[in-house]
Amino acid sequence: MSFYSEHILPHLIGLACSTRPIMKQREKIVPRAQGRVLEIGLGAGPNLAFYDPRKVERVFGLEPSAGMRRKAAKAVAAAPTPVELIDLPGEEIPLDDASVDTVVLTYTLCSIDAFEPALAQMRRVLKPSGALLFCEHGAAPDPGVARWQDRLNPLWRAVAGGCNLNRPIPTLLENAGFKIADLETMYLPNSPKFASFNYWGSASPR
Repeated sequence: MSFYSEHILPHLIGLACSTRPIMKQREKIVPRAQGRVLEIGLGAGPNLAFYDPRKVERVFGLEPSAGMRRKAAKAVAAAPTPVELIDLPGEEIPLDDASVDTVVLTYTLCSIDAFEPALAQMRRVLKPSGALLFCEHGAAPDPGVARWQDRLNPLWRAVAGGCNLNRPIPTLLENAGFKIADLETMYLPNSPKFASFNYWGSASPR
């Protein structure tokens, strides 16, 4: 890992992923989690305060970046539920088949290089009766915005830790064997349109 990716990028991502509009989005999704929870891409732990301790037994926080795990230490210590950190990427989830009740995926699917095997792993560990809760930015429906996303994506990926502007989130979930149960979308306020089209909702394994 480079100095930039381990010491500078975590701070930039932490700031970008904790703006007021994004925290409002997290607040819509995370409290719906229950039981044994697997959070993919824990980051600096901005979701942890939103888990309901009356419903959540334990959170397994998967975060491959040592820099992000260091930033998450304070949030983990203050979390209302027990948190167990997993320092592996999404395609290497060390949990048993059908062993979690909820998978939480917030502003992470945009930056997983091997997203197909990662989604397959999420589906593997999720109980048949479980839910994948997601809140992600991605491909915009407006042709003009979408063109700008495609143009800017190579530069954006280079400076934003592999984040992609233009991934069609619902399509990726459906192609991975999930059925969308509910879905809402909008551009986040006070944010550039090319980076602010959000999808959020839940899906179940087919």
